[in-house]
This record gives sequence, C-alpha cells and structure tokens, in this order.
Amino acid sequence: MLPDGLSAFPITPSDAKGTVDTDALQALIARLCKADVDSIGLLGSTGTYAYLSQQERRRAVEAAVQTADGRKPILVGIGALRTDAAVLLAKDAKAAGATAGLLAAVSYTPLTQDEVFEHFRVVAEESGLPLCIYDNPSTTHFTFSPELIGRLSRLSGIVAVKSPTSSAAATLDHLKKLRTLVPTDFSLGYSGDWNATEAMIAGANSWYSVLAGLFPQSCAEIVRAVQRGDADEARHLNARLEPVWDLFKAHSSLRVVYACANLLGITKKIPPRPIQPLDPAEQRRVADVLTRLKLQ
Repeated sequence: MLPDGLSAFPITPSDAKGTVDTDALQALIARLCKADVDSIGLLGSTGTYAYLSQQERRRAVEAAVQTADGRKPILVGIGALRTDAAVLLAKDAKAAGATAGLLAAVSYTPLTQDEVFEHFRVVAEESGLPLCIYDNPSTTHFTFSPELIGRLSRLSGIVAVKSPTSSAAATLDHLKKLRTLVPTDFSLGYSGDWNATEAMIAGANSWYSVLAGLFPQSCAEIVRAVQRGDADEARHLNARLEPVWDLFKAHSSLRVVYACANLLGITKKIPPRPIQPLDPAEQRRVADVLTRLKLQ
C-alpha cells in the first residue's frame, strides 16, 4: 500500500489555536507532488497532529488529498489517546481518500505492550484503513519492542513501521532484529533525519523525512544515490546537511521547519500554542544556513 523510498512530512500550517490554513497546506502539498518524493506523510509530529481537533484534521486531509489528486500516496497521522477516537480519525482519513494511516501509541497513563497490540488490532479491524506503526517514544513515552512490531506485522491491514533512530549503530542493530521478526513484504522505515541515510544504506525500505516536507529534492538525491548503490555519494550529500541536523537537534525539527517555511515566504505561520517559534537570533541562524546550503 505504501511505496518504498522517500516519504516527505510537511508542517500543517495553522494559527496559534490550531485552525488549519488549507490554502497554505495545499501549496506545500503541490510543492511535494511536483518533486521526486515517493509518498507524503500528513499530520505527523511535525504536522502537529496532536494539537489539532478531529474537525481540523479532517479539513487537512481533505485539502491534501484534493491537491495530490492521486499523484502521490498520502499517509495520515491518526494517533489519539483513546482507541475509539483513533478509529474515528482513521475512518475520516479513509473517507477522504488517504492511502494509509500512521498510528502512534499516544499515552498519558503508561501503556503495556499488550494494550498497544489490542489498540492497533481494533483500529485496523474497525477502520479498514491500512496502518503504519508509528514508534515515537520521545513524544508518546511508549517504545515498541521488536517483538511487538513482529506481532503487529502479522495482523491484517498493518503494513509498515516508522521507527526512530537514536544512533546509526543502534539503528542497524534494530533493523537487523526486525528483519527476523516481520514478513518479507512488511516495510521497515526510519525517521530521525540525521541517521536515516545509514538506515537506508543498511537496507531500510523508507526514510520518513521532516526535511523532505520542505526541501524534497535535497533529500531525494540521498535516497536515489542509495537506490543506485552509491553509498559514498549518499553519505557525502548527508554530510552537507549537517548544519540543518544541528539545528534540528538544538531546537526540534518542528520549530526549524516553521522558521524555514516563513523565511522562504511559503507560509507566514506559527505553531499551535503552547509551542513558540524560534527567537529572532535563532531565526537568523536558520536563514544563514539556508543561504549557504541553497536547499531545494
């Protein structure tokens, strides 16, 4: 259901109260549809899904699907605290024309591995929307064990996993372990842009990229180099992006890409409150990086 390669995750332009600017979102989606990406990840963490109401999420999906018009598959974040709420979000996404759902184990009370298994089973079964597992412990405070991913991968309708990358070495070990636990056609992908190149070189199916949501060509060049077997070129292109990775690590990718979008005149938006935009000094640092690297 989801193609291998580069999945680009844009911001969801909105105001401080979480009202989505569908015109600005459609401009971003159109930009990605013209670029060399393999799929679009809507309403990910950088897309501030957790800060938006069901109504605003639905508006965002409808606008994105309308703009994509079948040119690119769209993966939609459907994470919610309650299982029934995630089912409703998945049904909304499916009705709007999404290709698949991206489901995180959002938690307040700590969840067990068995509780998360049941959460995913119910959402997949009741919604009928193909699902990608979203393992993002830095925000959800839940970590999927490799064994849990293996169990979930054998459920009907669960087709992929988006895993985090803490380091290149840990990612390679994680990928190797998962390969022994999931079906051969189950897609293994990684986020954490600064480690994703090594994951792709090691054989990951997909890179779920924040930077590609705004600068798709710069990221696509890395993926295409890996796909043609040129690991040295992929590493060279990744090394060129180190100033961006440093900004992401210092301020979070969300704040940095909002600053980039505004500096480029693509949007004039701020993240939903209580998230604050970068201060003027850091915005100037972002502007300097953009000028030097000439990302596209």
